[in-house]
Order: sequence, then structure tokens, then C-alpha cells
Amino acid sequence: MYMDISERKRGEDELRRFRTAMDCTDDAIFLLNCTSMRFVELNAAACRMLDYCREELLDMGPCDITAESSLEQMTALYEHLKANSGSSLSDEMALIRKDGSQVHVEFHQQALQSGGDWIIVAVVRDISERKEAAQRLQYQAHHDGLTGLPNRTLFYDTLTRTLQQATEHGWTLAVLFLDLDNFKAVNDTLGHGVGDDLLVQFAHRLLGCVRARDTVGRLGGDEFGVILVTQDEQNDAAAVACKIREVLRTPFVLGQHELHVTASIGITMHPLDASQPDELIKYADTAMYRAKHAGRDTFRFFTAQMNVEVLARLELEKALRRAFENGEFVLHYQPKVALDSGSVAGVEALLRWERPGHGLVAPDLFIGSLEDTGLILKVGSWIIDQACRQVGQWLLSSVGRLQVSVNVAGRQLAEGDINADFVAALARHGVPPELLEVELTESSLMANTDRTIRTLRDLKRLGVHISIDDFGTGYSSLAYLRRFPIDKLKIDIAFIREVTSNPDDAAIVQAIVGMAHSLKLEVIAEGVETAAQLAFLKRHRCDQVQGYFFSRPLALPALESLLLKDRQMPLPAAPTPPHRKTLLLVDDEANVLSSLRRLLRDDGYHILCAGSAAEGFDLLAQHSVQVIVCDQRMPDMNGTEFFGRVKEMYQDSIRIILSGYADLDSVIKAVNKGAIYRFYTKPWDDAVLRADLCEAFRQHSLLHDAEPDHGNCACPASDYQTGSVAQLAQADGPPG
Repeated sequence: MYMDISERKRGEDELRRFRTAMDCTDDAIFLLNCTSMRFVELNAAACRMLDYCREELLDMGPCDITAESSLEQMTALYEHLKANSGSSLSDEMALIRKDGSQVHVEFHQQALQSGGDWIIVAVVRDISERKEAAQRLQYQAHHDGLTGLPNRTLFYDTLTRTLQQATEHGWTLAVLFLDLDNFKAVNDTLGHGVGDDLLVQFAHRLLGCVRARDTVGRLGGDEFGVILVTQDEQNDAAAVACKIREVLRTPFVLGQHELHVTASIGITMHPLDASQPDELIKYADTAMYRAKHAGRDTFRFFTAQMNVEVLARLELEKALRRAFENGEFVLHYQPKVALDSGSVAGVEALLRWERPGHGLVAPDLFIGSLEDTGLILKVGSWIIDQACRQVGQWLLSSVGRLQVSVNVAGRQLAEGDINADFVAALARHGVPPELLEVELTESSLMANTDRTIRTLRDLKRLGVHISIDDFGTGYSSLAYLRRFPIDKLKIDIAFIREVTSNPDDAAIVQAIVGMAHSLKLEVIAEGVETAAQLAFLKRHRCDQVQGYFFSRPLALPALESLLLKDRQMPLPAAPTPPHRKTLLLVDDEANVLSSLRRLLRDDGYHILCAGSAAEGFDLLAQHSVQVIVCDQRMPDMNGTEFFGRVKEMYQDSIRIILSGYADLDSVIKAVNKGAIYRFYTKPWDDAVLRADLCEAFRQHSLLHDAEPDHGNCACPASDYQTGSVAQLAQADGPPG
């Protein structure tokens, strides 16, 4: 007997070739019998994907390896495929491996009829890596790469969703906008690596200040945002802000550095302030800047007034852009006067804005906006060109050579090219470089120091002079005076206002002048408004002054009129020569001053009278005074306080108090401290007072190696000897 098995052999060969082809592909292939719902064939890739052997899988069905579909769902799917024979269906799903883990796959399924049965052919591809890459991209697109916090996009989306929920449930939301104070200085001085480490540590501390349901995000740079769902409205938000400030009290350890960092925080509320995400973020940003202006390391809530100010600032910025385009800026000039001659030594060019409909706008109202918007770069270049143009015109006129100083902002040094601006302007207008002077503030010098040094050295080689403005209010470091090519120091007005009456200001001014001269630098005092200030500065060898005492800033026609008239500033008279006996009487009662003048007019003294302590300080600044007699009870400043200051500023003077009331405690303390030489009670004994004044002048002469001049003292010697002893016994009971 024999049987023809050719057909079976051909079938086996075809099946073997089919299996070989299936095993050569990296995609998993499953053949499923629709009736038994069991796999009837699969390839090696299917075994590798699910970590089952072939026999195990052939004993299983799709329900055993899928994580998301039930038998009913699969049956319905296969019926659909059979009804649409020839078409395929693609989708994504998760399959379960032998160890229980899942693998994400993309599959294509098609139904084929085999005799009386239907076979489902499924081609499956592992897309786990693609899924993970997509998830990474999704995460990177919505999270900050440095801190791992939600970025601005995700923070905005989260705020939008939270606002929708808050509206539905009647919640109150607070949005906090945080900015690290002086973060730029950390990057500039310690490097961006340390700055990044600081941001990471700050983000970690910030997360510890909020609840799990709150959202913290990094909005960019050193700016962070917080979304709070609050119950007690402003109190909850304020508590979180205080907590943030408190956790920042602990210093940050950054490698070998230990830094103390603070933050400025702005807070806005929903629905009190706004209900739109962009408005809430904008208002919180506005409140944050208000916190910075309040001194940093604090928080501020947004108010309607802040909104008005923001709109006004935006309008101002628009107007400033139009102002530059329309040529609304002009230069005014304030003269600087040399104290050795009283002549104008130069002028400072000052920017002014002739705003249509507003008149002349004060510089403090728009200079800050110019710097914030970056317009200062264009406007600064224009100022340099205008100043050079004006100097060039003066050279061709009767005015002649006149030095002009130009203020340069820190942003011009950091972002602009002032060297190129000066080179171009000087060449364009044919101006000698020594007729131009650059004025910079101390703070602008210390930003981007290396670049600033290169810039200033290039200007110095060009021949332009360098001046430091507002000296004493910033770093005031001897180190930068040595490193930077400086020609002049300008003492800030803050030290000039009370230079004749405040011992600290007087000492600072004298120290600056002495230090500058020792470094071969010239000194200019700004804000000089009184003859007393002028006399003090001249006595202490200040080189130039600038201020309203001589002239306020002038428009070009008024300045040229002043220059062509060769107007001179009256210089203070030379101080009273030491051999001339000068007596200062200070009393707020005019009749007392008159009585004293009458009493002493024949004693040979040069008598000065002041009706207040302020007038007394002014006279002391303008005259060399040996002896001072002052009333104790004056409204603005009593005698002992007046003499306390005088002792620090004019130590050589001999100081005598007239006391008309019983408060002797302060007088006794002043005597013990050496601020007072004698004191007398009112009414005084004329003979004793005259005799003691004569003795005071004699002692002053002896102490300062001056020849005593008894010939000018009109009081009788016998009166002096007997009266003085009697008065001292009465008035000088206390030690001192």
C-alpha cells in the first residue's frame, strides 16, 4: 500500500518557509484562531518580546497577554475584521510579559479565511523606547531642565486649570512671583556654575514651604512662581511669603562659598485682583518690583494703584520711544567752577526731555525708564555726539575751549560700545579728546569689571578724562581707585548738604579730599548751595564746585550768555588771620546779642553774631574763630549739643556756655567731656565775663604758639584777677 503525500509535503515546505520568514523579522507575529481564541502560530520575536517559550504561547490566547482589553472587546474587534476582510486595523496597547511587566506595542491586525475558519494575523512592534522618548520630550517641554520644576508653559497651564476649578468651587487663589535679590552679582562674581547650584538649592527650599496641592514653577532666570489655594485669602499668602523669607535666613553653601540670599515677593489674589492667568502673573510681577523698590527681602500685595502705575510706566516707555524718534531730548549744562580762580572750569551735560503737553520733564522721572527699556544705549550715543558737536561749535566761536563732562550709565558700559561712540563723535566734530570727560558712578564701575577697565583704559589712551560721580555712596574702595584710570572724584551731594554742621560729613569730605590729592586726583563737590559750604570746601582745598550757589543747569542760550560775560563766582574772603581775635556769639535772643556786643565792642575783638546754631555753623565755616560764647537754651539745638559738634569740627576753639535756667546736668556732662571751657549763669557779671574772655584768647594764643596780644584787651588787670576768681568759684564748681 502506498499513499500520495506530495500535497502534504508541499504544505509542510510552505509552512517551514513561512516560519523562516516570520523568524527573520524583528516584529512579533501572532496567528490567532478565531474559533478557539488560541494562538496557532507565532515567530521567535514574539517569544523574545514576551519572554515566553513557543509552547507556552501556543497554549495561550490574546486575553492572557493584554492589559487593557476584555474577551468581549476582542470578540467584537475580530467580528469587525472578518466583516471587512482584506482591510487592516492599527492601534497601540500594552502587553503583559511573563514577569508581569508591561511592554508598549503598536499592532496591525487583519482577518484571513482559512477553510471554514478565520485566522487573525497580528504584526506587533515594540515602541517602548519611542514612548519613553516621547515622554522625555513631553517632560522637557514642560519642566525646567535645571531644577525639575514646571516651566512657564506648564505653570501657566496649571494656573488656567486651577482657576477653572476655583471658579466652579468658589476657591480663593494666590499667585506669588519671586525674584532672587542681587542674583546677577552671584553669576558675575562666582560664575554661572555657582549660580545654577544656588537656583537648585533655592527651588528645593521653596518646595518645602508649600503643600503638596500647591504648584511651584521656575518662570525663567532667577524668577519663580507659586500657586496657592487659600482659605484665609491674604493671611495664608502672607504666611507662605514669611515662611519663604525665613527659610532663606540659613546661608547657602555653594562649594567653598557661603552666601546669604534674600528674595523679593509679589502677591496677587483671585478673584480680588483678576481672574485671567496672564493678568494674575503680570500683577504679581508688578507687586514683586514694588517689593524690590521697598528695599528687597520683603513682599508686597498687588493693588489697584499698582495697576495704575504699571499703565503709566508703559505709557511713559512708549512716549520715550517717540521722544527719541521725534528729537524731543535736549541737553542743559551746569557750570563747574574752579576754587582757585572763581572761573568756569567746565560744564556737565545733563539730559532733559521737552515732552509735548508736559513741558520740561525732570530727569528722575524718566532716566530710570530709559535704562530699564534699553533706550539708554541709543540716547547715550546721542548725548556723546551732541556734546562733541557743541564743543566743536564753541571752538569756532567766542566761547573757545571748554571741557564738557558726559554721564555714562552702567548699561552703556555693559552692552554698548562707548569707545566707538567717542571715537566717531570726536572725529566727526573735530574735537580734542581732552575737552571731553566721562562721568561714571561707583556701582557702574563694579559691574563687569574687566570689560569696564579695558573700556576706560582705551578712553584714557584716547585722551578723554575719567571722573567718578557720587563718590562715597557706593563701594568707595581704594582698590578700584588704584585699578581704574581715574582723573577726578566728585563728592556726592549727600555729604555736602550738612558739611558745615555735621561732624561725620565734614570728616568724610576732608578724608576724600586728602585721599584724592595724595593719589593726584582732582576733587569736585556737587550740590554746593551756600556761601558757608563754599568757604568750608575752599578752606579744605577742594578743587572745583558745582551747584545752585553759582548756577543751576542752564539751557544752551543762557549758558552761552554766562560764558560770554565771563561771569566769576565770588570766592570766600581769606579766613580771619590767626593773630586777629575773633569772637562768635550765638544766641536766639536779639537783645542778648546786642547787650554782649555793647559790652565787648571796646575790647578789641572781631565780633560775629549768630541767631541760631545753624547760623553759627555757617560763620565758623567762613571765619577762623578762637572763642565762642553760646546760649544753652535755643529752640533748634541747645548749646551743649552745638558745642559737642563744634568740638569735633573745630577742636582749637575755646567754648563758653551762657545758661539762663536750672538744667545744669547736660552742661556739667559737656564740661566733663571737654566740650565746654567755661559756663556762666544769666545774668552774668560783666567784669568777670570780659576778664575771662581776655584770658580765653590768651590761652588760645599760648596753645597755638601765637604771640598773645594783651594790648588789645581793654579790661583792667585788677578786674581780671579779682573778678575771674570770684566768677570761677561761682560757676566752675563742677569738675572739668
